[in-house]
Amino acid sequence: MTSDLRAKLVRNIDEVVFETSDRAPLYDGGRSAGVIGPRLAGVVARKLGAAIDVLPPGKRACPYHLHHAQEELFVILEGRGTLRVAGEMIPIRAGDVIDIPPGPAYPHQIINTSEALLKYLSISTQEYPEVCEYPDSGKYLAFSRPFGPLLDRGRMHRPDADLDYWDGEP
Repeated sequence: MTSDLRAKLVRNIDEVVFETSDRAPLYDGGRSAGVIGPRLAGVVARKLGAAIDVLPPGKRACPYHLHHAQEELFVILEGRGTLRVAGEMIPIRAGDVIDIPPGPAYPHQIINTSEALLKYLSISTQEYPEVCEYPDSGKYLAFSRPFGPLLDRGRMHRPDADLDYWDGEP
């Protein structure tokens, strides 16, 4: 049963399916559907998630954000770019390993500031429930499970649109 065990435990990064997201003018790139983690059928890992991200020159994969529960680790596989973190811009390059702990001290974003593709491995703990904050836009996202499209797993809010605790209660 070696092939069954391999199919359950082993993924090859050259064979993953990529989803692209184009949110011109700043955001673009491809992200693998997942290398490990609960999103793939038959995978054993429950507390880790991973994906491969590929950013074209001048693009960002996601908005500047922070996590309250999940830790992230990024391994730069190819290219150069900039890590925007805690209000600073730090140059990054192939071979760099970036640790981002949870909490408000480390809002972060990876930006491809080079003329070539930037490819990196994203690894995160899968801690739920989770709250992400977006300092540039004043939003926050609360979600409790990793499956499905973003709006199926959580809701995006701004503090000025918050509901009263007793709203709708008898």
